[in-house]
Amino acid sequence: MKTVEIREAFLDFFEQQGHTRVPSSSLVPTNDPTLLFTNAGMNQFKDTFLGTEPRPYVRAASSQRCVRAGGKHNDLENVGYTARHHTFFEMLGNFSFGDYFKRDAIQFAWNFLTDTLGLPPERLWVTCHVSDDEAEEIWVNEIGFPRERISRLDEDNFWQMGDTGPCGPCSEIFYDHGPDVPGGPPGSADDDLDRYIEIWNLVFMQFNRDGAGEMHPLPAPSVDTGMGLERIAAVMQKVHSNYEIDLFQALITAAAGILGVKDLEHKSLRVIADHIRSCAFLVTDGVLPGNEGRGYVLRRIIRRAVRHGNKLGASEPFFFRLVATLADEMGGAYPELVSLQPQIEKALRTEEEQFAKTLDNGMQILEDALDGLAGKEIPGDVVFKLYDTYGFPLDLTGDIARERGLGLDLAGYESAMAEQRSRSQEGGSFKVDYNDILKLEGHTEFTGYDSLHGEGTVTALLRDGAEVDSLDTDETGIVVLSNTPFYGESGGQVGDTGYMTARGLKLEVTNTTKSSDQHLHHVKVLEGSVSKGDVLETRVDDSLRQRTRLNHSATHLLHAALRKVLGEHVQQKGSLVDSERLRFDFSHFEGVTSAELKQVETLVNDQVRANTEVKTRLMSMDEAVEAGAMALFGEKYGDEVRVLSMGESDFSVELCGGTHVARTGDIGLMRITAESGVAAGIRRIEGVTGAAALAQFDAAEARLASVCEVVKGNADNVAEKVSGLRAENRELEKEVARLKQKLATGTGSDLTADAVDVAGIKVLAANVDGADAKSLRDTLDQVKNKLGSAVVLLAAVNDDKVALVAGVTKDLTGKVKAGDLMREFAGRLGGKGGGRPDMAQGGGTDTAALADVLKAVPQWVEEQAG
Repeated sequence: MKTVEIREAFLDFFEQQGHTRVPSSSLVPTNDPTLLFTNAGMNQFKDTFLGTEPRPYVRAASSQRCVRAGGKHNDLENVGYTARHHTFFEMLGNFSFGDYFKRDAIQFAWNFLTDTLGLPPERLWVTCHVSDDEAEEIWVNEIGFPRERISRLDEDNFWQMGDTGPCGPCSEIFYDHGPDVPGGPPGSADDDLDRYIEIWNLVFMQFNRDGAGEMHPLPAPSVDTGMGLERIAAVMQKVHSNYEIDLFQALITAAAGILGVKDLEHKSLRVIADHIRSCAFLVTDGVLPGNEGRGYVLRRIIRRAVRHGNKLGASEPFFFRLVATLADEMGGAYPELVSLQPQIEKALRTEEEQFAKTLDNGMQILEDALDGLAGKEIPGDVVFKLYDTYGFPLDLTGDIARERGLGLDLAGYESAMAEQRSRSQEGGSFKVDYNDILKLEGHTEFTGYDSLHGEGTVTALLRDGAEVDSLDTDETGIVVLSNTPFYGESGGQVGDTGYMTARGLKLEVTNTTKSSDQHLHHVKVLEGSVSKGDVLETRVDDSLRQRTRLNHSATHLLHAALRKVLGEHVQQKGSLVDSERLRFDFSHFEGVTSAELKQVETLVNDQVRANTEVKTRLMSMDEAVEAGAMALFGEKYGDEVRVLSMGESDFSVELCGGTHVARTGDIGLMRITAESGVAAGIRRIEGVTGAAALAQFDAAEARLASVCEVVKGNADNVAEKVSGLRAENRELEKEVARLKQKLATGTGSDLTADAVDVAGIKVLAANVDGADAKSLRDTLDQVKNKLGSAVVLLAAVNDDKVALVAGVTKDLTGKVKAGDLMREFAGRLGGKGGGRPDMAQGGGTDTAALADVLKAVPQWVEEQAG
């Protein structure tokens, strides 16, 4: 069976057993800060197992794409050296949320493996936890599995989500690759995980471990299973290594063809074939190469693949070319690979080209270090230099070291890294989460969607990071309220400002931020004293909030318009909206053209003029995803989310907790003011709305009017007038150039008469009046040709600066070099210069010294010539 057939057979089998087929979630976990990447099939069901996120089904099956290349689960260093380690893999899984338990889970697994896939039962081996007699009896008495082929293990057969929370025993199913492969069964003394390969893990979540380590039975025991698609494909295709299955062989063959490699067993081809999968899918899910977090992991994987391509003789970008083969192999199950293929290729190629510029230099540094190496460790300062200067991630250098039988001086590397961090942190800043420090109780209820004023009770007061009982006149600090209409900075929207008052008390709110469940009102006490328990009237600056609303809503329309014009690969990578402007960062690998920007702006303003109602709905995350809502970059979402829809036919549908206009027409007008690049693959658009947008048009009209006045024209013919002036100016520039050339060449023949003989060498040092840099060079060539054998230094004064050009005929460069001549005399004029042995350029600022400097040239030439 081909890999694609196995995946479909699994999902179809469990659908027939009443399971809902659930699509693979993104490799970037939603609202789970504990994970760098999705690394198991159960990740997307984590909150369902915990009971905090109910689903409309109690049975599910999925083929989940996973990455293990960073954080706790990191297989990167083993990829290419073992038969079954990957950075990217697919996890087949079936799940029960309080429905069936051990008996059905075991029965389903047995039926699928032996009936659907037709695996011979005598090739299977089973493990159970030492405490789980129930599971063993099901295997023996109900399945008829031989007891002598069941191993009872301890730690290897107990699964837990963390130190606390759901946990339970598990039963693993192994496949015996046969006596030709050395190794013993699971748990035996000679078990080397090579002959007997784990293919399926059935986890029985039946306990909840508390903080004291005590385990309590769960009210609704659940099932979580996982079977690696690549592993079961190797079994079905009767090969021992995952890299021998059809999917990998297609990628390996394609890589070998691109690189001209005949040895298809080369381990570097395995690395490349593995890495193209993780890299392509990470880009598909919105991750781009960068210097931190997920972006840095992606960069590490790409650069490791490029280095292995370099080992195989790659002389030009190759890695991105494998995306087409991957799309052919996996595009049926993951159509986004096909639709986003151009964007994936561009992202990978850009990073590949960037690293290629430093790869050769970095490898040369490493080779030089190895040539003089005393011992078996690459010095820490070399490892750090490779990272800091040439972009070699630590594990890539470790990969090279392992190939040479060497280790790394990690202590030295960490020391150099610590010094760099210390330097980079000087003058840095960070945000304090006061809730984490002070453990503030309760939460602030936000009332600002419906009203900009209200009343709230002071629940905490902070000054200089510490909790206090009161704040007095002229003091600054933080006020926490039971409820507030002030929006706390988040999701790209700035925090509100305004005032809080009570009898004899007035506070100015200069900013509002968030800390966990509290809104932090940064205040200055203008009058009176505020204490914990006081009831304050609150009023947001409605003018600033209204202008901020316009910009925030326009940002949503801008996001949707960019996706329509540039493509579905566009994803938000950051935003800032305040009362003055909007700023939107997004993924795109080339500048946006003027025509595209105009199209985007037109689409947004079409929706503004349509004046449709902006709708807000509260729903579960699953319902929001089904409704097509897009999550905003950097925003965290709870069990219930706000889904914001605006524009005709739901032009924009996003998850957002910010504040917005009531109707799109409230925006009035959106004007794009700038477009630029901010990082590799990240573009930025800035814009204004409402009155600020009208002001942009007024300013443009004023500039146009001033131009019309200068060229004696009007708005109808100003372009023609400017074009005529430009053409006239070009002709004048050409005429000036011709006159300067004539002046310079006209004096060239006269200049040669001033040449002097110095030890048999003709030396000319002269000031050429009226010449520019080009004329000086032309004159130099003519003088050298006329003199035949000479050393020449020519100067010209323009705008209180001296331009210099030096020349030495080829026959004399062994004695005198033009670069040395230029450095010497440009220096004497307070400037600098340099160049080749036969020609150099430079300049200085000391025009008063020019005459004496020129007189000194012959003596200097005499000294140089000996």
